[in-house]
Amino acid sequence: MVQFVHPATKDITLAGVLSALADPARLQMVKAMIGQHDCMSCAAAAPCTMAKSTVSNHFRILREAGVVQTTKRGVEHRNVVREADIDARFPGLLKLILTHAEAG
Repeated sequence: MVQFVHPATKDITLAGVLSALADPARLQMVKAMIGQHDCMSCAAAAPCTMAKSTVSNHFRILREAGVVQTTKRGVEHRNVVREADIDARFPGLLKLILTHAEAG
């Protein structure tokens, strides 16, 4: 069984979050998932033109930075944005980034 490693809330760093969200594809994936009450699969959040290995790599980077939480349901990997954890570490950061990303 796959074991996903997620940083504890206290271990989420500003540099890690900013680095993970600096890539336009990862930023778009997070924007697609934000505010979703149910987890989204990798396929639902990523552009259809991306190879599965590229999508997996993007989710790994987001997971290691503490931006998403990944669980496995059957053969599907489900992801949810760790909004509360990021907001606990850096209040308003995620909302600010996503607001400015939409405007730009």
